[in-house]
Amino acid sequence: MLRKLALVTTLVWLLTGCASVRLVDADVTSFASPPAIPTGAYYRFERLPSQQATPRQQDWLENLAQQALGQAGLKRQDSLALYSVQVGYSLKITPYGPGDEPYSGLQLGWGLGWGGRSGSVGIGGRAPFFGMPMQQPYYWHRVSLVIRSLSTHQVVYETQAAHDGPWRDSDAVVPALLDAALRGFPLPPAGPRRINIEIPR
Repeated sequence: MLRKLALVTTLVWLLTGCASVRLVDADVTSFASPPAIPTGAYYRFERLPSQQATPRQQDWLENLAQQALGQAGLKRQDSLALYSVQVGYSLKITPYGPGDEPYSGLQLGWGLGWGGRSGSVGIGGRAPFFGMPMQQPYYWHRVSLVIRSLSTHQVVYETQAAHDGPWRDSDAVVPALLDAALRGFPLPPAGPRRINIEIPR
């Protein structure tokens, strides 16, 4: 009886405790060229022609990037800038995620499980209902930042972060990815790395 009670208590804790935060697991790759960008350096944003065609989206993205760059120690000051920053974001949507190919035939089923990639616990059906496929869209987010020296026109810092999962809400995911992309700035560790960022649900 005590063992059953402990199991139920643990399950309730998982369901309620994880409900307040969400894990954004970001795959990050960064490159830096010497000399290192000094703390407090001034920068300005630059846009590609394709980004100039979507000014509202780019304004939104640069506002988020400005916050992340500020936390990394850089300051936006267009008139005094020594560096330029290009920030990009892409979102790809697929009908289902990896390993979630559509079912065929009549199958019914429900399950309780822990979503390791998404960091959530939930109850849901994964099988088709009366032969109809039950697909859940899957989202692939990616952010990138390229920093150039305005005096040499050389790229001195390049970083990108990617996350995939069942959530589309870019307003929550993108800030976390920008934070992850700038971890270790201005001297990031070599090679790909996984950085986990907790965000409110």
